[in-house]
Amino acid sequence: MASQAHSELVRIPAESVWMEGMLEIPPDPVGIVLFAHGSGSSRLSPRNNYVAKVLRDARLATLLLDLLSPQEDSIYRTRFDIFLLTQRLQTAFKWLRQHGQASSLPVGLFGASTGAAAALQLAALADSAIGAVVSRGGRPDLAGKEALEKVTPPTLLIVGGSDDVVIDLNNAAYAVLHCEKEMVIVPGATHLFEEPGTLEAVAELARNWYLRHLTK
Repeated sequence: MASQAHSELVRIPAESVWMEGMLEIPPDPVGIVLFAHGSGSSRLSPRNNYVAKVLRDARLATLLLDLLSPQEDSIYRTRFDIFLLTQRLQTAFKWLRQHGQASSLPVGLFGASTGAAAALQLAALADSAIGAVVSRGGRPDLAGKEALEKVTPPTLLIVGGSDDVVIDLNNAAYAVLHCEKEMVIVPGATHLFEEPGTLEAVAELARNWYLRHLTK
């Protein structure tokens, strides 16, 4: 018998704050993707929610989560504290490993902006057990050379064709990665992928990457 779709508002303890998020599991899931939002964004981001919906339609569960509290997110320095973001992402990953139906699913990470750096730092940990990483308009360079060299999960970097500075930063990070990797430049897209058809391209690329690497 097919399992039922499941949606759950979650609160995950992290030091003195609670991380709030939405866990959604489609029927008969084949994996789960943990989202790491960029600075100034949140689990309510329409772009990440669109990508998440496409993933769920492909039987990939999703957890969209605020890694920072509203108070923390109001502080510019904290929003760029990659070490803190990585710690929070690791806490969320460990929580998933112990949470009901999600506990047995292969895990992928989807990072945007600074969230991509946190995703790659987590993927660099020897015991991370991450199955695949996707970066959308991300700053993988902020993960640091030492971490990038240790990343083992297959990693896809997606960058907008009109996002010149971020293209250069992604090229530099891509050169350091030793894992299975791919970098795709979406023509005509700026940093937020707001142009017609560009976010759809991101979602399709991400879906295919996760299905390829989480369902081996």
